Amino acid sequence: MFPLRFPPIFSSVHCDSDEGTTVSRAASAIKTVKSAMSVPENELRRWRRLFDSNAQTVVNGEKYLNTDQFVNAIAPKGDLTKIGRSQFATLFRVADSSKRGLVSWDDFVVFETILKRPDADYWIAFQYFDVDDSGTITHDEFKNVFKANIGPDAIPFDFDCDWIKLYLGKKKGTHVLDNEFTQLMKGLQGERLRQAFKYFDSDQDGFIKPDQFKRIILELAGHKLSQAVIDRLPTLCTLTPGGRISYSEVIAFHNVIREMDMVERIIREATAKSKDGRIDQSDFINHCVSSTRYSLFTPMEASIIFHFAGRGSPSQRLALIDFAQLLDPRWQAPAEQIAEKTSTSVSILHHIAHSAYNFCLGGAAGAFGATIVYPIDLVKTRMQNQRSTVVGQLLYKNSFDCIRKVFRNEGFIGFYRGLGPQLIGVAPEKAIKLTVNDFVRSRTMDPETGRIKLSWELVAGGTAGGCQVIFTNPLEIVKIRLQMQGEAAKLEGAVPKGAVHIVRQLGLFGLYKGASACLLRDIPFSAIYFPAYWHLKRDIFNEGYNGKQLSFLETLAAAAIAGMPAAYFTTPADVVKTRLQTEARTGQTHYKGMGDAFAKIYREEGFRAFFKGGPARIVRSSPQFGFTLVAYEYLHKFLPYPFQDKPREVETALTSQPEDMSKIHARNALKILLDVHGDFGRRS
Repeated sequence: MFPLRFPPIFSSVHCDSDEGTTVSRAASAIKTVKSAMSVPENELRRWRRLFDSNAQTVVNGEKYLNTDQFVNAIAPKGDLTKIGRSQFATLFRVADSSKRGLVSWDDFVVFETILKRPDADYWIAFQYFDVDDSGTITHDEFKNVFKANIGPDAIPFDFDCDWIKLYLGKKKGTHVLDNEFTQLMKGLQGERLRQAFKYFDSDQDGFIKPDQFKRIILELAGHKLSQAVIDRLPTLCTLTPGGRISYSEVIAFHNVIREMDMVERIIREATAKSKDGRIDQSDFINHCVSSTRYSLFTPMEASIIFHFAGRGSPSQRLALIDFAQLLDPRWQAPAEQIAEKTSTSVSILHHIAHSAYNFCLGGAAGAFGATIVYPIDLVKTRMQNQRSTVVGQLLYKNSFDCIRKVFRNEGFIGFYRGLGPQLIGVAPEKAIKLTVNDFVRSRTMDPETGRIKLSWELVAGGTAGGCQVIFTNPLEIVKIRLQMQGEAAKLEGAVPKGAVHIVRQLGLFGLYKGASACLLRDIPFSAIYFPAYWHLKRDIFNEGYNGKQLSFLETLAAAAIAGMPAAYFTTPADVVKTRLQTEARTGQTHYKGMGDAFAKIYREEGFRAFFKGGPARIVRSSPQFGFTLVAYEYLHKFLPYPFQDKPREVETALTSQPEDMSKIHARNALKILLDVHGDFGRRS
């Protein structure tokens, strides 16, 4: 029920009222509207700018809006409906209170003030039918305005039916409407639907032909449907045997159209919660039951929704994009794939360019993350290389003691020993990891839902971690030996060597010493990290749910939290890798390989030794990858790839940005009039 009542200017007139009582009230109607509410000065200035920028008609030195200029001033920009801009000219008749074919500044202020009302849409529709400005609508007024806008070839409507009499009365035709008009307009489509079905059901068997059903829907709701759905309207007869359409099916289809906003909300919520981003008819009904007080849609209505979304195959699981043609009246079928005509070389160049773009952004993001947490990485390395069973080698009690001693013995610059090679190597390392992960995910992702199976998420992350080792291992071994030089210089008086000297000393094959342990660390790390990151964003922080975009802190939190289990559970492999890549000093245990290192560490130092530096590794890896991923995503956001193929999205009024409420009311008022007939306003 429409909860708002019209103002006192629409005084009720009953069957036994004197006819003259309405005339005096009608004379002061506009003045009453002008003083109905005060308009803030800043709003008047905005209206003035809008009026002056569009009013190009000048009469006797004063500016006026003609019909086209008025439409430019009040029609929403980029409207997400199929309503033509020319149809907004229908509202011109309401704004032109003097009936001179022009809208003055005073008329425009009155019209904009009306649009501020919460019941503006019904108010304007009332004004359109109230031809004599009496503040009431008679049976003849309603009938004449109705007929003037539907055309002679429209489906006939019986104005002497019992339904009309219930609203307008029967006695002498004197019953008139004021605020009751809202309820009449709300139920008008249902009565028109009933009469139209009865008109075509000549033999009264309760069925009509598919082409007759299409004609009914085109008149009543053609402006609410995409052309794809309109073309498929006759296929509704395939839901039941017989090749014809029953009254129940017509009513069910009309209910779907009338509740389209609720249909969209249920579909968006159900697909967002679905594991694979798809739903079937049972999922739709179950979510409807769980999210509404009553079961809003019947099984027949759900079947109709899935019939048109599934293009005749209602039993399949559908993604949100499949429902686009039903939800979006402007939807058009995608054009034939132009890519088929494009040469293969151009396509290959496009993929190479896109990979290079991701590679550069990944390198920049990796360098940023590595620089921030490098001091923690140095502490982690020193703690992992500490041999607790060798006499005199227990340099640090814990990570905090290590920080204190590094700062005291080597100064602040000691925390960044080996940063140069790290920055040189971290760019290709992180770039390869991020690029490979994105590449594998894009090739295994469902193009319609944007979802990827967990198994492929693990493969994508693991592949990315494995591919990075080609850069990671040489980087790690040089970095570790540079980081250990401060410790060696204190114990043995050794002169620190540069990175070039270390590379020459190790040789090409020496740079890949401990590569097996590096693989054992990096593959599980990335396989854990990337899926955890994406699921934290989507399932915990609800990214994309109802269009939500994560804030900087939410993105950073997701990336940092995902790094914690990934870092800790791969610490044993990192300890072994560190021992293999560090140059053993006199008295320290030598390791022949990864298996030998695992065995000797366990035998000499116990199981706990495999998790040495674990907390420091979490403290280092978690924020490093957090800042790296945040930087990577924000670089993509602010430096987008210019030739990126954007996925086809379902954009409707539910996803659009808020508009000026006055323009929303103007559009909704026109929708009420279009419910009378889809071509309402085109003939006037």
